[in-house]
Amino acid sequence: MTAVPRTPTATYRVQLEPGSGFAAAARDVPRLAALGVSHLHLSPLLEAVPGSRHGYDVTDHSRVRAELGGEQGLRQLAATARAHGLGLIADIVPNHMALPADTSLNAPLWRLLRDGPDSPAAAWFDLDPAAGEGRMTLPVLAGPAADERHALRVEDGALRYGDHHRFPLRPGTEHLPPGDLLDAQHYRLAWWRTARTELTYRRFFTVSELIAVRVEDPAVFEATHATVLRLLAEGVLTGLRIDHPDGLADPEGYLRRLRRRAGPGVWVVAEKILGEDERLPAGWPVAGTTGYDALRRVDAALTDPAGAEQLTAHYRAYTGAPADLGGTWEPTVRRAAHRVIDRELAPERARLLRTARRLCGPEHPTAALRTALSALLVALPVYRPYVPAGRPPSAADTALLATAAATAARELAGPAERGALDALHGLALGRPPRTAPGPGHGPGHGADRADFRVRFAQVASALRAKAVEDCAGYRFTPLLSASEVGGDPGRPALPVAAFHAHCARVQRDWPLTGTVYTTHDTKRSGDVRAALAALTEHPRGWADLLTEVTERTARAGVPAPDPHAAWGCWQTAFALAPSPDPDRLAAAALKAAREAALHTTWTEPDAEYEAALERFVRGGPCAAPGYPVAALARELAPQLRANVLGAALLHLTMPGVPDLYRGSESVYRALVDPDNRRPAEPPPPVPDAPPPVPGAGPWDGLPAEKLWLTAVALRLRRARPEWFGEHATYTPLAAEGPTAEHALAFCRSDRVITVAARLTRTLAAAGGWEGTVLPLPPGRWYDALAGDAVAAGAPGEAPADGRPGHRGKTALARLLADRPVALLVRADGF
Repeated sequence: MTAVPRTPTATYRVQLEPGSGFAAAARDVPRLAALGVSHLHLSPLLEAVPGSRHGYDVTDHSRVRAELGGEQGLRQLAATARAHGLGLIADIVPNHMALPADTSLNAPLWRLLRDGPDSPAAAWFDLDPAAGEGRMTLPVLAGPAADERHALRVEDGALRYGDHHRFPLRPGTEHLPPGDLLDAQHYRLAWWRTARTELTYRRFFTVSELIAVRVEDPAVFEATHATVLRLLAEGVLTGLRIDHPDGLADPEGYLRRLRRRAGPGVWVVAEKILGEDERLPAGWPVAGTTGYDALRRVDAALTDPAGAEQLTAHYRAYTGAPADLGGTWEPTVRRAAHRVIDRELAPERARLLRTARRLCGPEHPTAALRTALSALLVALPVYRPYVPAGRPPSAADTALLATAAATAARELAGPAERGALDALHGLALGRPPRTAPGPGHGPGHGADRADFRVRFAQVASALRAKAVEDCAGYRFTPLLSASEVGGDPGRPALPVAAFHAHCARVQRDWPLTGTVYTTHDTKRSGDVRAALAALTEHPRGWADLLTEVTERTARAGVPAPDPHAAWGCWQTAFALAPSPDPDRLAAAALKAAREAALHTTWTEPDAEYEAALERFVRGGPCAAPGYPVAALARELAPQLRANVLGAALLHLTMPGVPDLYRGSESVYRALVDPDNRRPAEPPPPVPDAPPPVPGAGPWDGLPAEKLWLTAVALRLRRARPEWFGEHATYTPLAAEGPTAEHALAFCRSDRVITVAARLTRTLAAAGGWEGTVLPLPPGRWYDALAGDAVAAGAPGEAPADGRPGHRGKTALARLLADRPVALLVRADGF
């Protein structure tokens, strides 16, 4: 039995679901151990809504999910993993639980609904006592309550609605007549549309079926974490991924309590989406984030900045999008954010506004407070501030809120709104209001201040996610690969220097952080994004393609319902070429259209538009009019190959602990969920030797080539963790010569060198690598991907293999002759 390392060298994300649970994961353990990972990263494993394919809708924290195999199945998986030297990382969900159709599945919720706000169970959930006239509103009815009464009935001592919904009855009300029965409950059943205006509980983003949990309460924390902490203490689990800590009242306080209870040696990462210049709070007792900041830097390094600008110009001309409706990134974000705060998050804003009204008194009119509150929330450029209770805000959060307030002030029309903004800015920083509290306001003044500070941050987090990731990211789409979680569509490309600066900072500050390139939440898998980035190297070819296929679909009688949809569908078809699946592409296009909310939405679907969109997808990109897309994919096959392999190698060797999404060790082309939850194709066996150079097709030979690269890099990390871990070093390497900017290279601990070619189409146009060399640190080196010695040595020495070459340098024309990447290892390294 191989010892399991305390800190992972690499993790592998396993998507557990009914029919593919712990036993299936155990059967895959030998293959994953041979691949070179050190830990399995399990999706949520506690009891969830029956049939759930993701597990984030937890119903019972005290039990391991029976549909996955129960605790016995988990223990058997852990034993199998240990026998192969692997540990288990669990994804846990502290922010929310399910509000299931059968509320008895969630025992604390059932008790709350049965016994009312005075129930001890009320401490579990983040409720708004000022809303709903003291009763909890449940927006579950298909129509207005008066129209749905016929579907309600009492059965087996519970209230039933339709075939699936079940609610408790307040004791003593079982025999009341129907009209009085509903009014006598501690809850009110309402039309699902009332979630926009009358919600009485905090939820996960805008998902009313997920109710927020108050883990800041010590008793609730213990009840919701006891099982996971026990499994950690018993060695069944060895690490944790924390889902959405930004939703919590006090993320740092929660993480500190978790660290105390879990122990100092447990590897913990938090799902924190960092802005471009944002830093993870230094006080968080975690190894780092789940790694979307790494994804952003890898994508940006492989994107041509000039080509991206040309694509954007073509996009604006083709779609005719106004600046704030998809034409320009920042105005599009602002308009999307105002839409979300006015509509989907209106109940959350209303609660904040009530608290602000009590705190600010009559000096600030309600309308001014509402306008200023929306403007301040919209102006935040990151998910949220972290103003602690009872302590001054950090310099970073003080600066963040000052900048947001200044931005918001430019949107406000008059002195009343600006005065309200000043008051709200102070409240967000945790400061007392400068004016007297509102009439009748008494001892709760301090509690209201804390409530505003916490909820402002929580609403900001939800707004950022829904407005940027799930609305603006589908409206502004010149380059789909940039519209990603943690990405910056307005600045899709970054210079190599920015990549190096990020890696150096991570190695210094968070060397054991997680890194990702594909996850269960990415809008498109890494290989899809790598393919799309190739379009920035041939923007003229893309523009010509759009002209041709637009004419073809018009002649075929299947025009796109609008140019914005056409642009996105054709790009997606390119990434799936040569034969995109019509069902998958149609489903992704529909989701994109509803999230963009330009022509249809989730709550007000336009059936005619959606039917036209599906006809277009099936009759255009997925039929004969789409054939030119395959030709462009063949033309860009070398760029696609370079991006796929380069992204994989960068991810696997940059600072941090890489996490591989299931199936992504080989070529994995997935679209937005639920497409990325489809069972992955079984990858081929890891080759015993470097596979042959692939054929001319866009994906020919790439699965084996990427799998070989992945296994070589992962096995090296596992064999020599000190070269990549906490005490490793990161040194950028600069090529020399006429095309030096096309090489991205760095050295880890003076033992391993990563080399990736970038922007290879413009590289070829500039004459290739002729005359360009890469200086190497002293030593004799061989390429682990090719098994060849490299023609370079220490200064003053002959080349390592005796062949022609530069002393202390290697010619990139030879090093990258067969493949666009190299992984050099010092010959004396072992």
